[in-house]
Amino acid sequence: MDRYCVFGNPIGHSKSPLIHRLFAEQTGQVLSYDARLAPLDDFSANAREFFAQGLGGNVTVPFKEEAYRLAAELTERARRAGAVNTLKKLADGRLLGDNTDGAGLTRDLTVNHGVTLHGARILVLGAGGAVRGILEPFLAQQPACVVIANRTASKAGQLAEEFKDLGPVRGGGFDLRDEPFDLIVNGTSASLAGELPPIDPALIRPGHTVCYDMMYGKDTTAFNRWAAEHGAARCIDGLGMLVEQAAEAFLLWRGVRPDSTPVLEALRQQLRG
Repeated sequence: MDRYCVFGNPIGHSKSPLIHRLFAEQTGQVLSYDARLAPLDDFSANAREFFAQGLGGNVTVPFKEEAYRLAAELTERARRAGAVNTLKKLADGRLLGDNTDGAGLTRDLTVNHGVTLHGARILVLGAGGAVRGILEPFLAQQPACVVIANRTASKAGQLAEEFKDLGPVRGGGFDLRDEPFDLIVNGTSASLAGELPPIDPALIRPGHTVCYDMMYGKDTTAFNRWAAEHGAARCIDGLGMLVEQAAEAFLLWRGVRPDSTPVLEALRQQLRG
């Protein structure tokens, strides 16, 4: 049987085995997909051991940068991201590294929620690996601008400099003074601690701005609660991004794109208990 897995540490919380089992059932693909706890100090050896027989793997924290270095070939979006969340064994045994996070977020926004990115003013909060992975797919949609805001303004500025050849992008601090945005994406992990990036609520245009938190949980995230209180037209969490990035990986491995809608509904029901 064709073997796949997700590498992480910790990994017990991962929803990837359920997602890919549902994808396989839906598309009639015969495969196994497991969660694999990789040692913090030896991800590469663990991955090589798996790929002696396995065909593909997802990579979650904290191994995405190590997976980037392990891959013999990289897709352009993985090269831009500087991180890999999907590995595929090629015919000659070498590993192809991809990053499907940004494509997953973009598809969740545009297909599942009907959000138009072309010509939009987009604010992205944070300048870490999660944000790095979404900039290339966002800029490919030809927005009016992408503004990166981060606690350390210089880090946001450096990130914008790396991507400026792809479109209009600039970076600065959380003390941003600007016109309201069409879309605000929270790419920080603040919601995991129930905290908020300290940005001006005036960046939300009531009844118009869409707010998206890349985090998700059983309850509304702190960022989305804040956004709703200040009149955001819609508040979306990151569960759809999780499912869509997995569908993108499944397409890379199996050559067929599964229907994400029933899988997303199943996960949403599971979250609600």
